[in-house]
Amino acid sequence: MALKLKVSNIACEGCANTITESIHVMEPDAKVDIDVNAKTVIVESAASEESIKQVIVAAGYTVEGY
Repeated sequence: MALKLKVSNIACEGCANTITESIHVMEPDAKVDIDVNAKTVIVESAASEESIKQVIVAAGYTVEGY
């Protein structure tokens, strides 16, 4: 399942790396594509949408609408 999320406080590649690493801890096989300029995170994973959002929030980021 591909999930596209708007994460409004992504500021740099370091932020993108932090989010990617956090998702990979939960789901090592997840495909994560982050566009820093558009502030979007696209995740292809077997994990639930809720789990992915929780991991991003736990890493210190804000998922719009969550």
